[in-house]
Amino acid sequence: MLVKQLRLRYAGTCRMCGTSLPAGTEATYESETKTVRCLACTHEATGPLLPDLEQPSAELSPAGSGVAGSSAPREYERRTAKDEARLREKWGRLGGLAVALSDERQSTKAWERGAIGEECLGTRLNSLAADSIAVLHDRLIPGSKANIDHIVITGSGIWVIDANRYKGRPELKVEGGILRPRVEKLLVGRRDCTKLVDGVLKQVDVVRNLVTDVPVTGALCFVQADWPLFGGAFATRGVHVLWPRRLAEHLAKEKAGDIDVGAIRGSLTALLKSA
Repeated sequence: MLVKQLRLRYAGTCRMCGTSLPAGTEATYESETKTVRCLACTHEATGPLLPDLEQPSAELSPAGSGVAGSSAPREYERRTAKDEARLREKWGRLGGLAVALSDERQSTKAWERGAIGEECLGTRLNSLAADSIAVLHDRLIPGSKANIDHIVITGSGIWVIDANRYKGRPELKVEGGILRPRVEKLLVGRRDCTKLVDGVLKQVDVVRNLVTDVPVTGALCFVQADWPLFGGAFATRGVHVLWPRRLAEHLAKEKAGDIDVGAIRGSLTALLKSA
């Protein structure tokens, strides 16, 4: 991916933190995603850039770990092209105008948001990588088009992590209990996101079946959600729901253990290919 540092000719928005970037601001431009980043986010992810310097994406993460969020932009571009083709076919000679005037579908836009969330979390996880902690990003689930955002291997076990970039406050809603079956729902703002828990549990089962006799923990990490100043993290059906810093704290505490981190990393790298 070509990453250039330049002075913006037009106003833009940082794809990582959402900061407005007026025309004339020094920023970096990514040719693959056609988006810009403020210099602060660029330096956090890659270190300082020289103007017009091409940096391979693989250098953004430890060797062999994969690149966080690499498959989501491809899916976003594929869906965008499909949506445009559908509009052009429907409107014929007016297709170009229809494309220009139409808003992106939410299901398509979600892939762009998801990529940003994965990149943000991936940067923090890469900073933890050491002999006692190994990190893998964007791994394909065998026999499926779905992927696992992040896998972290510690001395105490394996963490399967799904990154999300939703607005609103994550909270656990419990229904029933005594006379009715207990049902736990994950809400983010007013949105019912319980299906995300189901997805993580399926990913946990995939990894658990590949690597036996190793504890596997699932986590949903919400990037840039409306977390409270105190507390806020919780678990539902064994899946941790938290934010990047709290997740990093959990992982740092699990460095010690008897698990051969290098061996497990090698096995999962071979069994779960990069998306």
